[in-house]
Amino acid sequence: MGTGENSRDGTVKKAVKELKIIAGVVPELSDLGTVTALSTARYIHHMRGLKELTFLSAALGSAFVVTYNQYLKPLTEDDQKGAAMDKPSQDRKQVDNEDGKLGEAAALVHEFTKPIFQNGRFENPWETWKKPSFKRFLKFAFVEKNESNVPSKEVLDQTLPIIKPDIQQFETSPVCGVRMMWIGHATVVAQLDGITVMTDPVFSSRAAPMQWLGPKRYRDPPCTIEELPRIDVVVISHNHYDHLDHGSVVALNKRFGKDLQWFVPMGLKKWMNDTGCENVVEMTWWDEHEVKGSSGVRVACTPCQHWCKRSATDDNKVLWSSWCVLGPRHSFHFSGDTGYCRGFKEIGRKYGPFTAAAIPIGAYNPRWFMMPQHVNPKEAVDIHQDIGSKNSIGIHWGTFVLTYEPYLEPKELLGAEIESRKLSPCEFVTVAHGAIEVFGDDKYNSVD
Repeated sequence: MGTGENSRDGTVKKAVKELKIIAGVVPELSDLGTVTALSTARYIHHMRGLKELTFLSAALGSAFVVTYNQYLKPLTEDDQKGAAMDKPSQDRKQVDNEDGKLGEAAALVHEFTKPIFQNGRFENPWETWKKPSFKRFLKFAFVEKNESNVPSKEVLDQTLPIIKPDIQQFETSPVCGVRMMWIGHATVVAQLDGITVMTDPVFSSRAAPMQWLGPKRYRDPPCTIEELPRIDVVVISHNHYDHLDHGSVVALNKRFGKDLQWFVPMGLKKWMNDTGCENVVEMTWWDEHEVKGSSGVRVACTPCQHWCKRSATDDNKVLWSSWCVLGPRHSFHFSGDTGYCRGFKEIGRKYGPFTAAAIPIGAYNPRWFMMPQHVNPKEAVDIHQDIGSKNSIGIHWGTFVLTYEPYLEPKELLGAEIESRKLSPCEFVTVAHGAIEVFGDDKYNSVD
């Protein structure tokens, strides 16, 4: 091999290494958890002109340009694995993966499936799980067409209105039902049996490690952290930036201090303590803990199908989970961030039925890439029925552009799925940002 080829080879290898380091995806990327990578990739993808690439090269390093030419152009041809993954939800069990055997073995040992933990990292025990490769992430970021088509603010004010909430409604817990307010994405305030719970608080402008790069909100929170009602409990599903926001955690801790109880999956307590949070309970699937100062309300850590990453080398050192809040009269389920798995049937068997639930319905396309980690509306209804929820709201949509489905499609497909199953249109709904509704009381008839 000539000197020129050696030099080119070295440049390409260096480019790939630098791309992975900057994107935070060493040794490989499995999802949208490293949101900076996605934003940078899309930016490069849409700036292919020589002038723009020259500017980008100066800003982020010539490694990106070399990587694009060497690695991304060949990805325009679909590979066989990608085609195999592009299945409707009813075929999801046919997804090829080696962890399926582990999942089956775990189910035999435990009536309620536990996560796998080996070599200091967690693994999904589900046969429905598949870990996408870095190559497939590049194909997703550069080749797939983004059809989200988010319109102007003026249009959004009509299609996705933000309602200024009447926070005083939370001064008294409802006698019957669960009061809920959707802040946006996976952030919900739920009140039941005398306590108020918040899920995955994210109030920042961007779902990213820095506020100048990464997915930007196109719908603002309906209120600030200072305007929130008293929050007794926060549950965190996992450590991806669109679910665990440093700025929001700091602000909540500053306002409520040690009176606020944080419930987090295994491996996340140190991060919470380092951020200043004192009252942190770390749990694994099927653990339960009574809320301090409550009238017998328990929080249960429950399964889901996802993964964790927050830096270049911490893949799956933190567990992911859904959560159940179990009061003496009412119950609430938060599905977290998840692909479909049989864990939800187990949750329904152990803790169901639920008065109310918050279940993700968005960030699901393209299915060949997103299916293992994000449910679509059809699978969301599967979860709704698996856990025995009497009333559910759709979350994880309408706030950030993380994937490529049209921005209103999650709401539209959810309505179509509810109709096709002949369920009540009030049983699983979407709500406006900031809307406050009580679910599970006899007076509830409609939302949105």
